[in-house]
Amino acid sequence: MWIDENGRIVRPPAIEYGSNQFKDFHGKDCEPHLAAVRRWVREDVVPMDADEVAARQLVPTQEEQLARAEFALAWFLQQRGDGEAAEKHFVRAGELAPFDWTIRRGSMPIRGLDPMGPDFFEIFREWMEAGRPDYESIARSRG
Repeated sequence: MWIDENGRIVRPPAIEYGSNQFKDFHGKDCEPHLAAVRRWVREDVVPMDADEVAARQLVPTQEEQLARAEFALAWFLQQRGDGEAAEKHFVRAGELAPFDWTIRRGSMPIRGLDPMGPDFFEIFREWMEAGRPDYESIARSRG
């Protein structure tokens, strides 16, 4: 997601990468994204107008909102030293939003899991079997 200095979303969330280091793994070339970032920074050219941004924004479902609340609670509990209680909420957040990488993979280091280890590859396998859903395909499936 890109947010300008006025707090306006100028590009909705999308899965993009800052290098091609793992391109063979995920199949996504970073160069078009980086070129768009450079145009935005150097020339103040955004990749889409406000109507297109609004049309492409994925409004979270009730389950996804609950997943975010579970994640926030888990993080709070973890910071307070209650890892056992936190883990239950991290797991529940992942169940509610199984393809939210911020929740599933983002919680791994907090939980002492390797974000490039076997636990990650289990999440990756699930994602591949589901057809590699991303923000745009999820939005299309919702109509």
